[in-house]
Amino acid sequence: MTLCQHFGSCGGCSLQDMPPADYAAAKRAAVQNALMNAGVNAEVLAPIIVPPKTRRRAVFKIKSLPEGLHIGFHAARSHTIIDMHQCEVLTPGLFALVGHLRARLEPVFGVGETAELHVTQTDSGFDCAFRWPRNLTPALTAELSTRLKGLGIARLMLGRDRVFETAIPTVTFSLVALPDGNAPAGVPVALPPLAFLQSTREGETALQERVLKTVGKAKSVADLFAGCGTFALALARKTKVHAVEQDALALAALAAAAKAGSGLKPVTTEGRDLFKLPLTPLELNRHDAVVLDPPRAGAQAQVRALAKSRVPTIAYVSCDAASFARDAAILTQGGYAIGPVTPIDQFLWSSHIELVAGFKRG
Repeated sequence: MTLCQHFGSCGGCSLQDMPPADYAAAKRAAVQNALMNAGVNAEVLAPIIVPPKTRRRAVFKIKSLPEGLHIGFHAARSHTIIDMHQCEVLTPGLFALVGHLRARLEPVFGVGETAELHVTQTDSGFDCAFRWPRNLTPALTAELSTRLKGLGIARLMLGRDRVFETAIPTVTFSLVALPDGNAPAGVPVALPPLAFLQSTREGETALQERVLKTVGKAKSVADLFAGCGTFALALARKTKVHAVEQDALALAALAAAAKAGSGLKPVTTEGRDLFKLPLTPLELNRHDAVVLDPPRAGAQAQVRALAKSRVPTIAYVSCDAASFARDAAILTQGGYAIGPVTPIDQFLWSSHIELVAGFKRG
């Protein structure tokens, strides 16, 4: 493919010039090296690489300069903002929004003023949240509401304040085909502001498929770090789920979606900080399988408890190879056998890699 015009200056796609085969090999090697450094012996499969122009989430940097408003990402190893006029990673809709925002917001910003804008493309429109030193006033509310009208923005937040909401930002989970080949109807989830969402639908589906395959015919599953229900709602098509999450708003969104969804097994929820208060082996032993999808730091405390449990099956989703390898070492030392590790590249042309793997109690 043709290199993006910002390649070499934008810090987001440093590996875009690599030949595809070399790029895939480098992503696989990153996982292999992390496991080797942690003393874990596991098969690492060829990575699943999402297509370009599929990323539905981004954090845009904004700065007003004398020559105009710049919106984009930081330059490599710099706080300079690359004014984005091409992007091979973002969805076409998300990229188009950047151009509209540049034109509409320029009169609102004073020279030298900066902000961040978190944007997620949902089924019902863009969910946007400013991080901006300004306080929300009636005048600013009116100006932003007028200037950003017609851009497909479902909700705009400034900090904890709602600027406007024209629709509830909603995504649909649980579109994975069942073992009988049927594709069930999805479960819509009303997202709270700044909710975590997998970066791409393609990556999300690949992760769901592998988690469901690992869990197999388990009759009871604990979904830890459950978020808004990426895995819990997919799992609930065939098994009862206990979803545990620290974020109260995300957990409430999951619970509401599960209650409203049709054809689901029972889903229970629990608000809990799994870093400070992991599920104990006794609690874990109530389930036939555990799904983990922790933040980048991994789940060391929870994994130590799992290593002492009798849970037959674990499906571990990670966005950091090093923390995953550390946790995998704890599980294998505790008697679990690690299955093939599948890298899933949702972070195109960057050094980051997502992955998923299963563990079985010996």
